[in-house]
Amino acid sequence: MTLNNPFKTRLRQPGAQIGLWLGLADPYAAELCATTGFDWLLIDGEHGPNDLRSMLGALQAIAPYPTHPVVRIPHGDATLVKQVLEIGATTLLVPMVESVEQARGLVRAMRYPPEGIRGVGAGLARSSRWNGHANYLKEANDNVCLLVQVETIEALGQIEAIAAVEGVDGVFIGPADLAASMGHLGAAELPEVVNAINDAIRRVVAMGKAVGILAVNEARARECIALGVRFVAVGVETSLMTQAARALSARFRAVVSVAP
Repeated sequence: MTLNNPFKTRLRQPGAQIGLWLGLADPYAAELCATTGFDWLLIDGEHGPNDLRSMLGALQAIAPYPTHPVVRIPHGDATLVKQVLEIGATTLLVPMVESVEQARGLVRAMRYPPEGIRGVGAGLARSSRWNGHANYLKEANDNVCLLVQVETIEALGQIEAIAAVEGVDGVFIGPADLAASMGHLGAAELPEVVNAINDAIRRVVAMGKAVGILAVNEARARECIALGVRFVAVGVETSLMTQAARALSARFRAVVSVAP
């Protein structure tokens, strides 16, 4: 058996992979979403209340289904990177990557020596199937996928240099934090923010490197796909749930208010 990361493979091919954000931090909800046909699901450990155990539960719940789990860790700590790889994640999204040096450090954190600094403990790890995968140590470095988040105006100015770091598989632009760094907190839809993002997408696409984004507005998501993004999250399960529940509640409150 050879290790395979289909998400990483498809990043190098034309077309966009469509994803859904998971913030409920519940394996049952993750499994439910794994049946809905998305190419990838984002297990959010930055803003969602996930810890290592709940990330593990979500990875186990998603595993039987043809959708790829991406784990967003809360920060780019090498020890945390190691732990999340050990529980079986192969694609990590790391927030607030501000420099080439930080990106290079993350590349090293995800790889075994001599290419990196990842500690060797495969016998305890779900990632190797507890040493059931005989060639895991030799194949792991090529199987991991690193996505770095560029989400400040300062980092945006370095996006090409960050994207060019060997071992960075994709760059994810964070609209909300970028808008905040531009002085427009909560207003990622403003033209100057959108224009800055579009320019950054074009620059990364021109390099031949994968770029991704979260775009819950359908028209905006389609626009980003047309610009060449390779991975785009088009919804957040918490928002889908609350919107549907509030709409249902509102419809029936309206019925009750006019009932005799």
